[in-house]
Amino acid sequence: MNAALFANSPAALGAAAGGDALPAVLEQEIRRIYLRSPIYTRRFPIHREPLEWSCYNEIPALSKREIVESGHQSFFADYREIERGLADRRFEYENTSGTTSAPMTVIMEDGWWAAQTRRAYLASRILREFADRAHRKCVLAPVGCSSNLCPYEDHPFPHRYFDGTVYLNLSSDPFAFSEAEWDRIVIELQATRPEVLEGEPVYLSLLARAAHRRGVRVPSIRAVILTYGKASTQHGRRIHEAFPAPQVDLYGSTEAGYLFVGEAFRDDSRVIDENAFIELVPWRGGTPGVHQILVTTRGREAMPLLRYHTGDIVRSMPGGFRILGRERDLHTRPDGTLVSSSEVDAVLPRDFSCWHYCLTQTGESRWDFHYVADKSAHGRGVEDALSGLLGPGVRVNAFRRKAIAPAASGKFSPLKPLARG
Repeated sequence: MNAALFANSPAALGAAAGGDALPAVLEQEIRRIYLRSPIYTRRFPIHREPLEWSCYNEIPALSKREIVESGHQSFFADYREIERGLADRRFEYENTSGTTSAPMTVIMEDGWWAAQTRRAYLASRILREFADRAHRKCVLAPVGCSSNLCPYEDHPFPHRYFDGTVYLNLSSDPFAFSEAEWDRIVIELQATRPEVLEGEPVYLSLLARAAHRRGVRVPSIRAVILTYGKASTQHGRRIHEAFPAPQVDLYGSTEAGYLFVGEAFRDDSRVIDENAFIELVPWRGGTPGVHQILVTTRGREAMPLLRYHTGDIVRSMPGGFRILGRERDLHTRPDGTLVSSSEVDAVLPRDFSCWHYCLTQTGESRWDFHYVADKSAHGRGVEDALSGLLGPGVRVNAFRRKAIAPAASGKFSPLKPLARG
């Protein structure tokens, strides 16, 4: 039986025991997960003998839908353990929607997210200097980031200042902030003088527009973290114009933690080895270099994940990985060519500039390109470029908009192909 392919560095997995045996560090984590969470034994019991790849490959992937349907309590032998843990603050919780239609409750041990973040910073050349020293950070998070992890509602400044971090949100709809709200946010940004600015790329792009319109500069910013969603180079350029600092792509999820980190738009993202094992599964019949990922978390006590199907797709690149985004947000042309937001970015005319866009398929050969910009793109340059990318016979119509609303989860998708059965 062939060994599974992993995105981790060889040092993170270590050597296998020989033959078809799993690397010891991976087998140890799997057995710890089985001991902690009874859901896995019910799904697929494993034997006591050393695990081989044939057994590992038979362990069914865990989906978000399965977690929603079985409930977070299925990860605990006794549901009262969750209640006790929440009461004495050993556990905390977050609700996330992600790609599921119903909310998913995530139980995490106290301090887990902070530890995830520190390890992610240490794995980044740009963020490493902030990992173990006090620094100020401002966060502009999407609506789905709330509860006790990203508190904002009704808390005046500076009461949203926690451990050096200011959460700028005071609205459930950051993409539709009024000018008065942008006034407040920009003033708080100036008052905080952060070294790190973190946020969802669309929200940060609109923050850059607000800062530009007010003639505001924040020279204290030394790093910008693009997270919570897939960034376009259009976002990156607009953000850099207002906040000229190195940009980091930090990719993960509420339930799985931080998984990849790299310099934004450099195709050099790498696995944060101490956070997770990330298995690479060929996508759609073996598209060269393109993989689904299955995540096995490391060191988790509450809700550890084993071969968890995140719905994220990555492409192997010479210097690391390019995060393509959600599987549902990728388009395949009739000739088999894969189109992601990266390909859309690459064909947009050099003189085109926008704060945000969304390319949406409305029919088999019809697409709409909605963009938020200060001026219209004249002529058919944008439309013709996108039509050429999407394939013969495809027509694209471009529309300038005042705003583009996110999904109910608060997330944005630069590319929205028709759902396939």
